[in-house]
Amino acid sequence: MNKIILQVGFLFFFLSMIFFSQRGFSPEDILIRSFTVFIFLTVLLSLLAIYVIKSINRLPERKSKDMAENILGNSENE
Repeated sequence: MNKIILQVGFLFFFLSMIFFSQRGFSPEDILIRSFTVFIFLTVLLSLLAIYVIKSINRLPERKSKDMAENILGNSENE
């Protein structure tokens, strides 16, 4: 997962370099802005991946807890 996120970040880094160079920025500005895009996108995708993985992991826990309550019963049903 980390490799995929890093590769997507590099893709947008190089695409932003092309985009900013077409706009006529100086080479320093191009590198700074492209690096900023890379960092922002990589952090954003990492946080999104963590959120998705945690939500996927919570689903079986809830399902097994609900199933156990249905099988064993709880104090409200008795």
